[in-house]
Amino acid sequence: MYLKQLKLQNWRNFEELETGFSPNVNIFIGQNAQGKTNLLEAVYFLALTRSHRTNSDKELIRFGQKAAILSGHVVKSQVETDLQVRINAKGKKAWINRIEQSKLSRYVGQLTAILFSPEDLALVKGAPSLRRRFMDLEFGQINPEYLYFSSQYRQVLQQKNNYLKQLANGKSKDKVFLEVLSDQLAGLAAEIISRRLKYLTYLSEYAKKAYAAISNEKEQLEVVYNPSVPLTSEQITSESIYHEVLACFKKNEAGEIRTGTTLSGPHRDDLKFLLDKKDAHLYASQGQQRTIALSLKLAEIQLIHQITGEYPALLLDDVMSELDHTRQSALLNYIHGKTQTFITTTDLEGISWEIVKKPKTFRLKAGVISEGDD
Repeated sequence: MYLKQLKLQNWRNFEELETGFSPNVNIFIGQNAQGKTNLLEAVYFLALTRSHRTNSDKELIRFGQKAAILSGHVVKSQVETDLQVRINAKGKKAWINRIEQSKLSRYVGQLTAILFSPEDLALVKGAPSLRRRFMDLEFGQINPEYLYFSSQYRQVLQQKNNYLKQLANGKSKDKVFLEVLSDQLAGLAAEIISRRLKYLTYLSEYAKKAYAAISNEKEQLEVVYNPSVPLTSEQITSESIYHEVLACFKKNEAGEIRTGTTLSGPHRDDLKFLLDKKDAHLYASQGQQRTIALSLKLAEIQLIHQITGEYPALLLDDVMSELDHTRQSALLNYIHGKTQTFITTTDLEGISWEIVKKPKTFRLKAGVISEGDD
């Protein structure tokens, strides 16, 4: 699978852009603030209908304009598909082959993409929210049901938290309605957690192999799911998880009313990274942390390929300069001939390009793109 063509209108600093890409490696060269990251963000948004940099879609529209349009032509298993996403003040809509999609979850997955940026190097030591976002973004694009349940969960969670606040300040006293909301939330939580467990089993195995290859098998990496709800059943199913979550809600009910917030569930889960059984958050060096982050990205490629039968597009946003020669070589060797890759850089020096065969290069300056590295 690869993105053959991209067209932008009023996206970030691009008034209008239309260009074609190589199915292999595409390199965007330019100084800072010229539009390199904006271009990768556009490819990412075309795939997932969300940005990795902001939660406000209005920020994506070129200053002074009312709407932005992204269009792409995707080749997948010799089938060609036209994609389009439009953003305005009212929200966003998506089209597949000029047919508007009633739900964004039906659109996501037509183009899969994995982004690797310098911020991802903080995945190990960063806040749990970064790791939850990592799971939701990657699992959501390979499973529309995961995306749907996550969206529903966020809506019901907000309803429950709002009602908990009403109970806390005495504006409401009906605990029956709280039980109804908790029951709904537990059902949605079970669907999310069961899928996280499934995909993390695969992801952990792929990450373990990738880490061993990069580190010359110096340590063994494990990726462990750390749910906020204790899963004590011998046979973990959606049904058993539902009962575990519901029991946890009931146990924490007084504390939830007192604090006005739901204290357990997928929104409180985390990932733990272990190197030779030791917590990487506490003991890993900066180099080991970067190898873990890189291993996770390589594992994502394999997971998406396993589930969808297609390799995703890989977006490397100014990350090559953050990796040493060994990790650069490991990354480029791993992706060579597998994935369509987009790389941003300020220059071509100091990077192991000898592995890449005939990359297509682009120059970016003030939102204008031109081919060639001259």
